[in-house]
Amino acid sequence: MIDPTNAVAHGVGVPLTGPGESMARRIAGLAPGARVVTAFHLFPAGRWTGTAGGGPAGVTVAMCGDDAVALRVVGTLARDVGGTPAVLGTLDRARQLEEVAGFVIGLVFAGFDPGSAVPGPPR
Repeated sequence: MIDPTNAVAHGVGVPLTGPGESMARRIAGLAPGARVVTAFHLFPAGRWTGTAGGGPAGVTVAMCGDDAVALRVVGTLARDVGGTPAVLGTLDRARQLEEVAGFVIGLVFAGFDPGSAVPGPPR
């Protein structure tokens, strides 16, 4: 099961889950036996359909999950749509991805380019 949710307040990015809690873990708890992978949550729908920003080419799909097979399947899906999968760890790291989404959303709604606030790799 892919969890693409952003459990943050619209426009400001404040997490809607409790301290230390992630929506991904909540979803996993509601779907016993499901192999949950958090992914595809940082870009607007238009980026995936090619209607905004030239399509998904060059998009890094940050993801985390507890099941290696599920992560490979979602990684393949990310490549199939033109992205590059980046596995960042187990589902315990989902809270970090959710907070990053909140940070990015907050910047966008404040009129800033998130890419200008996060340093790129050294060259």
